[in-house]
Amino acid sequence: MSVPCVRVPTGEGEETRTALAERDLVDQTREITADDGTLYIPVVDRAAVESEYEVVERDVPARETQTTPAEVLGFEPSYERLGDVVILDEDDPERARRIADAIVESDLRARTVVNRASKVKGELRVREWDVLVGESTETVHREYGYEFALDIASVYFSPRLATERHRVISQVEADERVIDMFAGVGPFAVPMAGRGAEVVGCDLNPVAVEYLRENARRNGVEDRVTAIAGDVRDLAAEYAGWADRLVMNLPHSAGDFLDTAVELASEECVLHYYDIQHEDDPFGPGERAIREAVADSDADYDVTVETERVVRSYAPHEYNVCLDVRLTAR
Repeated sequence: MSVPCVRVPTGEGEETRTALAERDLVDQTREITADDGTLYIPVVDRAAVESEYEVVERDVPARETQTTPAEVLGFEPSYERLGDVVILDEDDPERARRIADAIVESDLRARTVVNRASKVKGELRVREWDVLVGESTETVHREYGYEFALDIASVYFSPRLATERHRVISQVEADERVIDMFAGVGPFAVPMAGRGAEVVGCDLNPVAVEYLRENARRNGVEDRVTAIAGDVRDLAAEYAGWADRLVMNLPHSAGDFLDTAVELASEECVLHYYDIQHEDDPFGPGERAIREAVADSDADYDVTVETERVVRSYAPHEYNVCLDVRLTAR
């Protein structure tokens, strides 16, 4: 039977499937099929699929029944997957344990099940976890054809930002010079190097920087990634005027580093600035902060806001947003 399918390269399959599943668009009654390096993901409503995806008609077989956690529990649990780690966010420990047991009983592939035990905290942005199944919190996450080793107990990583990262990474051209000011384990830095850019990734968390180095090697881009543990403000002496592109993915406090960003910017530089703001004015505070930082510096730039994007809802009436801003020397 011919049904609508999203067609993607196999290396992008899991990330695409996850993104579609988050919007309940994956047709669970049909099999996902592969053919010559291409994956076909059946969807229930082609009109609801975002324009960035290619939708084609294809004959795919009916799916064989598998046992899901919902079938074991009698209700649909909420969870997300990061590699072979399943992450819960349950306030009730008994409910979390029931869900973990159901995941083990189901056909869902999982080596470890954890429940969030704290909010992200501290300048290293890590959280505590209750490990309900398994022992190790280390895993390998695959995103748009790249692999990222990480330990969720030691570093910050959000799989929910995969689509946003891909949007930014897709803008990078070969031979660009990029500084990821808060690089983590490299989900921006490594794919940007994969597109031919020379990338400097900096992070305060030394464990994250070690994973960044490992991930650069794992993905064959170690010759184009320089990983630096420390405060990005210390880079200005060596990299002043160097960067053609800057990634500032530290939404709660990126504004504190805008003076450094202006120092690092070359004569033509694109700044990806992430922010958390109220729905009444989600982009204005960030734009004003960037313009103020330029005005207070010794540099003379034209400031052009190229993109204003709501990445996701963060809290009631608050959004996580991104501004793509071009700085052009006069």
